[in-house]
Amino acid sequence: MATAYFHHPDCEKHDMGADHPESPRRLSAIREHLQQTGLWEQLAVNEAEEASHDELRRAHPDNYINQLEQMTPEQGHIMADPDTAMNPHTFRSAKLAAGSGIEAVNQVLTNQARNAFCAIRPPGHHAERNTTMGFSFFNNIAVAALHALTFHHLERVAILDFDVHQGNGTVDIFHHDPRVLLCSSFQHPFYPFKHSHGMPGHILNVPLDPGTDSATFRKAIKDGWFEELAAFKPQLILVSAGFDAHRLDPMADVNLETGDYAWITEEVTRIAWELCRGRVVSMLEGGYHLQSLTEGVEAHIRGLIAAS
Repeated sequence: MATAYFHHPDCEKHDMGADHPESPRRLSAIREHLQQTGLWEQLAVNEAEEASHDELRRAHPDNYINQLEQMTPEQGHIMADPDTAMNPHTFRSAKLAAGSGIEAVNQVLTNQARNAFCAIRPPGHHAERNTTMGFSFFNNIAVAALHALTFHHLERVAILDFDVHQGNGTVDIFHHDPRVLLCSSFQHPFYPFKHSHGMPGHILNVPLDPGTDSATFRKAIKDGWFEELAAFKPQLILVSAGFDAHRLDPMADVNLETGDYAWITEEVTRIAWELCRGRVVSMLEGGYHLQSLTEGVEAHIRGLIAAS
């Protein structure tokens, strides 16, 4: 079975302004890079479909979804929060981003694909149940996890988040749901300055000091995640794949290299083969330096292809 790749050109219509780091160019740069490296032809490429209201409401209440739709401007931009803008295309782009994870889960759990990567935006892991935040509107990874748990009746899903910022929204949504093991590495102290202490046992935080290098990162992940992940025995592994912990990324101060994304992908896919028949669905989160982003995604996808 091949690695499935989910995208949609309308995800590039969401634009928060010329100087905003979460730019449509992130997706076009990834696509162009994969085509140039020859990886594009090795992927089973799919266009995402919008998540329905009922699928979104597993993670977000009706009034939140309706409010986002009603806020959508007819032209120009409005600010949903101090970091996060909406244009006329944002609501559809956000539904497509969330919908990509649903279809990726469907394909992986029905053996149409061994694993999947969703190259989508807006990202999602900062979106809390009732709040936009950090460029995020719907929590894409949470929507995917809840689809696996409710529609496919799984009992245990793991979410691994290696974005340099903690996925506060994912913590918010699953804080009281032990069906989900959330493993998160992030620079600390750093944005979003939440959920660092006193977490329940199914939320495993790996805080990283500014300046953390590759060796320190790898040891922290091994020590902080893998034993608990094996004991949890997930039936599916979801990945919030942020590439902004790279040393070139301007948004943070962790010093990872492209090889670290190859390493963590190899580790995740190895564990997935041991625990859940190789089932992995990965969704793009951060990454704002185009070279390190595209090279990181390439390394990540090469690892997924090698495991498929």
